[in-house]
Amino acid sequence: MPVLLLLIFGMIDFGRMLNAQITLTQAAREGARAQASGLAPGPRVLEASQGLKGVQVTAGPACAAGAAATDSATVTTTYDFEFVTPVAALAALFGSGMNGTHQLTAKGVMPCMP
Repeated sequence: MPVLLLLIFGMIDFGRMLNAQITLTQAAREGARAQASGLAPGPRVLEASQGLKGVQVTAGPACAAGAAATDSATVTTTYDFEFVTPVAALAALFGSGMNGTHQLTAKGVMPCMP
C-alpha cells in the first residue's frame, strides 16, 4: 500500500509540475513576442501564466527602432512550484534536497520585428 500511494502521489505532482512548466514556457514566449513588437512583456506574461501565482519576469534588452532581423527579444520566466502531496518530504528523507518547492524556469526568444 505505501508504494502504491507513493506512485499515485508522484503522478499527481509530476502532472501538476508538467502543466506548470508548459504554462510557464508559453508565458515566456508570449512575453518575448510582446517585447519583439515593442510592448512591455510583463503584462502579457502575467496574462498568459493564468493560474500560476508569483511568476517572475526577467526581460532582456528591448528591440530598438530599426533593429536588424538578426536581433532578438528574450524573456525569462521563473516560478516556484509547490508540491501538494508528501512526495517531496519523502524524497528529502533519501537526500534528494527537495524541500517542498522546486523552481521552474522558461525562456522565450523571438526575432525583432523591423
